[in-house]
Amino acid sequence: QTIQVGNEDTMMHTLFAESFATLGRLDNVTLVMVFHPQYLESFLKTQHYLLQMDGPLPLHYRHYIGIMAAARHQCSYLVNLHVNDFLHVGGDPKWLNGLENAPQKLQNLGELNKMLAHRPWLITKEHIEQLLKTEENSWSLAELIHAVVLLTHYHSLASFTFGCGISPEIDCEGGHTFRPPSVSNYCICDITNGYHGVDEIHASPTGSIPCFSLLFKSTESVCEVEALMEKMKQLQECRDEEEASQEEMATRFEREKRESMFVCSSEDEESAPTRDVSRHFEDTSYGYKDFSRHGMHVPTFRVQDYSWEDHGYSLVNRLYPDVGQLLDEKFHIAYNLTYNTMAMHKDVDTSMLRRAIWNYIHCMFGIRYDDYDYGEINQLLDRSFKVYIKTVVCTPEKTTKRMYDSFWRQFEHSEKVHVNLLLVEARMQAELLYALRAITRYMT
Repeated sequence: QTIQVGNEDTMMHTLFAESFATLGRLDNVTLVMVFHPQYLESFLKTQHYLLQMDGPLPLHYRHYIGIMAAARHQCSYLVNLHVNDFLHVGGDPKWLNGLENAPQKLQNLGELNKMLAHRPWLITKEHIEQLLKTEENSWSLAELIHAVVLLTHYHSLASFTFGCGISPEIDCEGGHTFRPPSVSNYCICDITNGYHGVDEIHASPTGSIPCFSLLFKSTESVCEVEALMEKMKQLQECRDEEEASQEEMATRFEREKRESMFVCSSEDEESAPTRDVSRHFEDTSYGYKDFSRHGMHVPTFRVQDYSWEDHGYSLVNRLYPDVGQLLDEKFHIAYNLTYNTMAMHKDVDTSMLRRAIWNYIHCMFGIRYDDYDYGEINQLLDRSFKVYIKTVVCTPEKTTKRMYDSFWRQFEHSEKVHVNLLLVEARMQAELLYALRAITRYMT
């Protein structure tokens, strides 16, 4: 479900024109994100800077890193886009035969790629040191920052692609179809994502569908909305009446972190990636594992000790000028995006709900905010929603249409796109925090 080109308002039309000028096409990611033009504008600006403007890495390296990152999640849609871009900027076709054919410098990035994608809490300063001190194949700090931002950008964009069920464009092999597409030399669309076909394309009369403001579909939907709003009201009243102690807040975080490990989808079987995708990364058996399973204990990452605002932002901006600013703006827009409406209700403060989603994602990564009451998460996010969030963020390639349909059934697609924007940015920031903290520790 997308906004039809021709029905868009002036701001959307400008964004379409800019996107077309930059990419040479209107890709489906743009057509889905445009439900939220303010975010899309920031996203396109950031992506354009990362891929095309002056920076530490050559253009063909940037697209190859995009391929490596998207392949980790078997996201053939993004892999194919960057295979084409890689060749267009003069990349060596031999590299596409497998990671072992790429320069050793890029091969060395494989370990960081897999850890960032699946278990970022395991990254240490020793991993950073290994990349920076491997003699003739070493990375500079500036190059590494550029690479880390690209990797986290495409891991999270893979989450968005699977989370919104985005299929290839109609002129690409496999576009708008449910059957597994055939494979050409560099077209690698044969992932098991047949449910990503587009059922129908239609737009609102105005071409703009504001988030949290569409009509309900049934009496049950009304009850769902009313119940959620009532919980938000009760939680606000509890906040006003009494505040939990620091010890209680810490206990609630640990409880939520522990419970998040038992949230898993019924589709949680192992799916082996095809050779065409797996050739772009090493160690295909390495995937997401909860950080406290198998007797492992990962120390809680306290935002008070290392945050994006106080530490990560300045490190990125110092080593890769302007990117810190662009990322900060994108995080800020995603976190604060609201239309102050919820289904048929207007003038609703949705900040409590948005914060619960963001903090739940960070909680799954072991990241804690001392000033947040994690007891609110269970009140506001039901189990089907948690299953969807964890799948999209941790194992996006396993997302199904059934999961997508089963949460917040009263909302339209544009509203679920809004949810996915929060998921994308919270995930990207969590990955960045672990990587940047390790880089900071190496530097000090």
